[in-house]
Amino acid sequence: MKFFVGVTDYDWFRQLEADRASEVNFWLPSPDVGFAALLPGQPFLFKLKKKYGDHIVGGGFFAGYSVLPVSIAWEAFGRDNGVPDRETLQAKIAGYNTKATRFADPNIGCIILTDVFYLDQSQWISKPSDWSENLTRGKTYNMSDHLASELWQQVGFAVESSHAAESQVLDQIKQPVRTSVYSKSYLQKARLGQGAFRVLTLQNYGNRCCITGETTVPVLQAAHIQAVHKNGDHQLQNGLLMRADMHILFDKGLIGVDADYKIRISPQIRESYLNGKVYYEHDGQHLRSLPKDAALRPDRELLHSRMKEIFVN
Repeated sequence: MKFFVGVTDYDWFRQLEADRASEVNFWLPSPDVGFAALLPGQPFLFKLKKKYGDHIVGGGFFAGYSVLPVSIAWEAFGRDNGVPDRETLQAKIAGYNTKATRFADPNIGCIILTDVFYLDQSQWISKPSDWSENLTRGKTYNMSDHLASELWQQVGFAVESSHAAESQVLDQIKQPVRTSVYSKSYLQKARLGQGAFRVLTLQNYGNRCCITGETTVPVLQAAHIQAVHKNGDHQLQNGLLMRADMHILFDKGLIGVDADYKIRISPQIRESYLNGKVYYEHDGQHLRSLPKDAALRPDRELLHSRMKEIFVN
């Protein structure tokens, strides 16, 4: 099992800690850098810079990495970007990446973390003994190394002692000591929030509307099959990526997707609005995009239930 220790901006951490954010965007000012150090479910720890004490102060679990325009990152995560408003976010990005000033809505790298925890200051952990001052982004550790194993045990003790996380998060922290098996299966059970749900659904569908194939990200939305207000959750199997107008009609029951992943268009669109030609061309067609990972595709039972309960025949 691997985990990553990332160098963390002090103001970013303090705002998230004050808000007790449970999912966060650890953003990178340039999308060119990328992030491939972890698999979904593996831990990402926060280490403050030297002038703030060089301590490990909290962390979360990696859910995914996406390149997004600032506007979408702000819509998805808001203050969970670690800043009070979009203007501050854009100013901070420009401070790190002067090329970003050439664009009104520059792309940034988004490391999405869930089940985030914060250590009480009395439980902060000193930086690893092998930490180099030249590290500006962070370092990957492998649990097979003695130093990494000791550090992870310290994290578990600190979380338990400071009551910094719910029992489920503590169980996740203890689990890496017992097993090294982490993969995309994490995303089948992770407790995602609204922001992570939107961004990971974009990623899951390759930024393509499942009905039209549209790839213009600002008009793409993550639709819930079972609505949250009806006990639906933010699991990726409860999501479909749709162009905004398709999402509106889907929510009204005027567009449906059956358990065979075929699109259904309600006759009520024509009858009520005397048009709908642009929608009827999709009737009876299979979805144009689906997640590559079959385990993350839309839940067929949820689709079947929705067709029975909500779709307008």
